[in-house]
Amino acid sequence: MLFWLPLIGPLVAGFVVGKRAGGIGAGIRAAILPAILVGSLMFALATMLTGIPVLGVVAGMGGLALAFSLVGPLLLGAVIGGVFA
Repeated sequence: MLFWLPLIGPLVAGFVVGKRAGGIGAGIRAAILPAILVGSLMFALATMLTGIPVLGVVAGMGGLALAFSLVGPLLLGAVIGGVFA
């Protein structure tokens, strides 16, 4: 329910993830995993679904960059939550 808050939502979600994971390292892994999965899936689907493979690679890299740009506050929250765990 925190998706509509641009900075605070991922920060709170990362805090919860870091606290539930039980440590800083596990919190970081749990925060990065969704970005890797979503970015890789967007990259693969964009490459497969376009008729021109080069265009699909460019679109897929954009999706990958978008997924990784949203992980910053989530990662910071996971580190803070891991410290409090």
